[in-house]
Amino acid sequence: MHRAQLLSLLNNYRTPFNTEAGYVTRTQHFMLQHENCFHRNQYAGHLTGSVWVVNSTREKVLLLHHRKHNQWFQPGGHADGDTDILRVALREAQEETGLSPEAIKPVDGNIFDVDIHAIPASVRGPKHMHYDIRFLVEIDDSLPIPGNNESHEVLWVPLKDVSRFNNNLSTYRMLEKNRRLRTAI
Repeated sequence: MHRAQLLSLLNNYRTPFNTEAGYVTRTQHFMLQHENCFHRNQYAGHLTGSVWVVNSTREKVLLLHHRKHNQWFQPGGHADGDTDILRVALREAQEETGLSPEAIKPVDGNIFDVDIHAIPASVRGPKHMHYDIRFLVEIDDSLPIPGNNESHEVLWVPLKDVSRFNNNLSTYRMLEKNRRLRTAI
């Protein structure tokens, strides 16, 4: 996947959530305005890739307690120049769960969610925006998840409990999409 392919995926992506539809448009404009949008040294913001990890029955979601931000999130991270944002998201899932690539199965390779969120200023850099492209992946929830040093903890959370770990609008939106998937199974 390259810039043109991601722009095409975004162009074809449809969401029932008005806020997210605005994020899609803003992300497309950002990509067109910033040639280096896949690099973290683009301080206005940059693209990131993440995954919403579900088990085979779509009853549980894998969350990690992020060490730097001290919050629960889905796996994800910086593109660092890689224009294949699905590959970025899968790489981050592998790094943050500690699982082999074979254990992480993309459901279909289509965009699952798009979010834009602010990252506060820190010793690592100024305040900036993450234009996060998210994909749906499946992992066998019977596998041990070793995690890595970027997280305090990684665990499977039943859908009904996800909002106790992270109740932001972005997580709610993915949780609602997950519920809709379950009814389609």
